[in-house]
Amino acid sequence: MKTIAIIGAGPAGMEASGSLARLGYHVVLIEKEATVGGHLKNLFQLFPDRRPGKEILTHLVQTIKHPGIQIKVNSEVSEVQKLDNSFALKINEETMNADAVLVTTGFDLYDATEKEEYGYGIYPNVITSADLEQMFHNGKVVTEEGKTPKRVAFIHCVGSRDEKAGNNYCSKVCCVTAVKQAIEIKELLPETEVFCYYMDIRMFGPYYEELYREAQEKWGVMFIRGKLSEASQNMDGSILMKAEDTLAGKPLRMNTDLMVLMAGMVPSASSKKVAQQFKMEEGQNRFFKSADNHYRYNESQQMGVFIAGACVAPMNITDTIANARAAAVKIDEYLKN
Repeated sequence: MKTIAIIGAGPAGMEASGSLARLGYHVVLIEKEATVGGHLKNLFQLFPDRRPGKEILTHLVQTIKHPGIQIKVNSEVSEVQKLDNSFALKINEETMNADAVLVTTGFDLYDATEKEEYGYGIYPNVITSADLEQMFHNGKVVTEEGKTPKRVAFIHCVGSRDEKAGNNYCSKVCCVTAVKQAIEIKELLPETEVFCYYMDIRMFGPYYEELYREAQEKWGVMFIRGKLSEASQNMDGSILMKAEDTLAGKPLRMNTDLMVLMAGMVPSASSKKVAQQFKMEEGQNRFFKSADNHYRYNESQQMGVFIAGACVAPMNITDTIANARAAAVKIDEYLKN
């Protein structure tokens, strides 16, 4: 029986593991954290249908409960040796041979502290979308002072489409995440005013446009095409925002009780390490470069090393799962031929 090593046990790694095990392969799923699931563990609800994130996670956990899958948590690949038709991988002082390797190391969230002008990490009432997701898990959205916010402002494209940050690409999920979270705020706090400051609204997925219209027509979420220049803290802890309304061409000042930064996706630190170990190439966006953007999307530049999920490019959970299944098919073809 041939063995496949999968590095990263987020949604892509878990889905690919199940697919390959059902095809009759022995799979070793390697995860550096203590638990599997990646960023999915932190998601309260998913767009566009608002399905609980834990429901998808539960399904994926069941997927990897297969006799052909060996799960190694708290584990990392420390050394790689290329053999004739396989790889010798050192993991936690043990060495295993893999006939193929699938890299599913996902993404990291952009470090919003790098945008000092926005005040994240300086002003307590400036938070990220990930912080807000945790509040939804806890069932309560409050300011640092423990008060119910009367106004919440979402700032799109933080660390994405930003030449100064070195990230020219769109992270694809930030706009729809802001819309989803804006609706969740209104459901939880109907009297709270909610604003979204956007560069462009990019609703690329099925039913995303409908969600965007629902936010406006049903929930009264207000969208301002504007760019935030800086934020400061008022004496009462609220945030003074200075922005430009790019449609009206006028400066704009607004106070908000909570300012939520929609942090984009960046290549994970784990991806950078794996790239060095396997001598894999990065694309212009610093995610892994595919052998061909159309025909060999799940293949890296190295024979026998495959890639899937958000380590290839920003993508949502639905696309990540589909991409993982596609990678499993390519690995099956490779090992049979």
